Amino acid sequence: MEDRTYVANALAELTFKLLAGCHEKEEKLAKIYGLTQAEFRCLRQIHENENINNKEIAERMNLSASRLTRIIDGLVQKEYVVREIEPNDRRNMRVFLSTKGTHLVQNLNLAYIHIHEEILKNIDSDQHQPLIQAMKHLLVALEKWMLK
Repeated sequence: MEDRTYVANALAELTFKLLAGCHEKEEKLAKIYGLTQAEFRCLRQIHENENINNKEIAERMNLSASRLTRIIDGLVQKEYVVREIEPNDRRNMRVFLSTKGTHLVQNLNLAYIHIHEEILKNIDSDQHQPLIQAMKHLLVALEKWMLK
């Protein structure tokens, strides 16, 4: 039986390196499209949750309201998002992708998939499904841990 401390240490190191690599990957992709990494993440949040307000985005991205406002200002200026004041609470805004923003996010998503296709070329194809299964198990375990 493997030493649990050894496995935990290996997992900690791997997840740290994977997280750093994922951040770098996002940063490179964002740069190609003339976005900051924060703008890239914000667009993904808006795309995934089409009826979302600024407060929810700030919480999900772990940002202050003022930092999020600056990010959204940049996206509005680039004409990727539209914001509307919420009628029930004028302190909150609803944020939507513009037509230009929807097109950009579609291109980003295709590019993101392409990057992962390139990454998978460096892994034997018979390891693809076990890799996905292991990552699913890891995600479920992480989500359970976060609920504690």
